[in-house]
Amino acid sequence: MENVDLNPINTNVKELEFEGHLIDSMIFPKVLDTILDHDGEFEIVEFRVGKKKTDYSYARIIVIGKDPEHLNEILHELHKLGAKIPEAEEVELKPAPADKVLPEDFYVTTNHPTFVNYKGEWLRVENIGMDRLIAIRNGKAECIAIDEVKKEDLVVVGEKGVRIVPPERPRRYTHFQFMGGSVSSERPTDELVEVIAKEMVELKRNGGKIAVVAGPAIDHTGARDSLAAMIRDGYVDLLLSGNALAVHDLELSIYGTSLGMDVETGKPVPGGNRHHLRTISKIIAAGGIEKAIEAGIVKDGIMYECIKKGIPFVLAGSIRDDGPLPEVITDVMEAKRAMKDALKDIDMVIMLSTMLHSIAVGNLLPSTVKTICVDINPATVTKLIDRGTAQAIGVVTDVGLFVPHLYRKLKEVESA
Repeated sequence: MENVDLNPINTNVKELEFEGHLIDSMIFPKVLDTILDHDGEFEIVEFRVGKKKTDYSYARIIVIGKDPEHLNEILHELHKLGAKIPEAEEVELKPAPADKVLPEDFYVTTNHPTFVNYKGEWLRVENIGMDRLIAIRNGKAECIAIDEVKKEDLVVVGEKGVRIVPPERPRRYTHFQFMGGSVSSERPTDELVEVIAKEMVELKRNGGKIAVVAGPAIDHTGARDSLAAMIRDGYVDLLLSGNALAVHDLELSIYGTSLGMDVETGKPVPGGNRHHLRTISKIIAAGGIEKAIEAGIVKDGIMYECIKKGIPFVLAGSIRDDGPLPEVITDVMEAKRAMKDALKDIDMVIMLSTMLHSIAVGNLLPSTVKTICVDINPATVTKLIDRGTAQAIGVVTDVGLFVPHLYRKLKEVESA
């Protein structure tokens, strides 16, 4: 391609820059593939390869579209891969016309680290998460949800002055490199569990924090005691779940059943179908989970260890809930805000057999948080990744086997 017209009047052409580990992280091949997949054209003006593994590479390319609208479609996709416009454009802002109402062409965030050029300074966007927007408040760039928008908030529109830093391959070996970030039911589970255990122990030794998102299958499959032990031994810093996990955990402590079934034998207990409702009634009568523990009604389990260890938890409600327990947040928007606040300092999230909660939490996470999703159904992890949580690693197995195995590996790694 020769003699590309870069006259400002030619609105079908744009010059872009890319900087980072462009080759080994496969960013630059993705850039060229994206242009071609959208029937665009390109010219590589400059390409400098980093000479050492820690050096950045640099590329300057010209992107050509069929018309301004076609070019903008291509630029929108390249923006997600870290494209920078050489001239330092100022971010464009428009006031919100009313509470929870957005200006036209508002910018929609990814979950990657993001910066905006505001008054000549590149501001890091705080609390980044996918499918939200950016507002400038008190000189800071904040990532907020639509329900947090107030009238006259200065909202970022378009993509001028916005830069994304896409994830890159680590510069040194990490345990997670082994896992590759995909979903497979054919990986050796023992090796995977050891990799996860080593990562958890290393993270905790360095002062990191780990959250667990757990579904009621933890109780039904016999993994409850191992998760409770992980909380007791300091491997868990936050629990996110719903009414069902807590109810059946408490039912196990009070009646020795989960959903009226004896977990050890898998057989129903006479009258056991009433146990979960009787459990809810007992906890409400006691004044909540903590009061029930103080009264000696609940003597072990996941919620018991959270209360005893002072580990925060968020129980988000559902229209399917019985009761619910007093600690359950029944307003879903309030629950989402509580989950978002609780996740701010978390470095790793382990999702255990709960598709809806996993996707909900995934939507709140930046791409820098290590995410492990464990489910017997590979479609759960696929859905999570399809909705934007590309950093999630899938482990396809039964949580009833995985959690006890993980706890044993944690103790082995700790003692090694």
